[in-house]
Amino acid sequence: MSIIWKGILSKLNVELLNSRAIYRLKNDFVLNDIVGREIKITFQNNIECTACGKSIKKTYGDGVCFNCLSSLASCDICIVKPELCHFDQGTCRDEEWGKKNCFAPHIVYLSYTSGIKVGITRKSQVPTRWIDQGATYAIPIFEVATRKIAGEIEQIFAKNLNDKTNWRKMLIDQNIDVNMSNERDVIFDLMSDELDFIEEQYIGEVDFLENDQIDIKYPVMTYPEKVTSTNFDKVKEIEGKLIGIKGQYLISNDWVINLRRHSGYQVEIKLRN
Repeated sequence: MSIIWKGILSKLNVELLNSRAIYRLKNDFVLNDIVGREIKITFQNNIECTACGKSIKKTYGDGVCFNCLSSLASCDICIVKPELCHFDQGTCRDEEWGKKNCFAPHIVYLSYTSGIKVGITRKSQVPTRWIDQGATYAIPIFEVATRKIAGEIEQIFAKNLNDKTNWRKMLIDQNIDVNMSNERDVIFDLMSDELDFIEEQYIGEVDFLENDQIDIKYPVMTYPEKVTSTNFDKVKEIEGKLIGIKGQYLISNDWVINLRRHSGYQVEIKLRN
């Protein structure tokens, strides 16, 4: 087997090209090109914080150490629960970071991952966010002024919709044809009172969108009958035929592994000649 990549893992770079999800490692190596090939990934017994570069034994969030988790604005609780944004209280960990990331336009969307769900993302992260989540279909429904407003609207919709993805179900082929425009209209009919509240509560800060749905096709040959997750805290090496990539998961017949969850882990990837 020959080495095709060696380095510190991070979230896979993604791109949507003609409705196809394209995956790259951070040196621009296109992983789509090796789907169908035998690969071996070996953990090199080294983990580095993705924020400060410190050698660590355990990661938190997207590969940071505990100190960075406790101090960085990008790791605050309001990142996963944006409705708890406390910038206006003067307690943001990094005001400049907050202004740049939380006061940028955000999109509230519906997507189909393991079912219909509601979610939010920065406008600049469309369609990246949907690919990262393994969405097959997605449609923007609102554009809002801040992350906090997006989070508050998401919570309103989450009373009637899921806001989480069942990742195991997402990794199993569902062969479901979904018309997201119809789904949006049905949900809007059911939530007419909530929509009136949103329109009145956020005058001038929320735009209702009438976009077409986005369809996303993933580089998957076949989907596994059973999803068996593994990670490099359990095993040091995995090997097998790469049959697909979806979300941030590499998929083999015998295992699936979330590479984003291993941000900061140093690995070596080999390909059978």
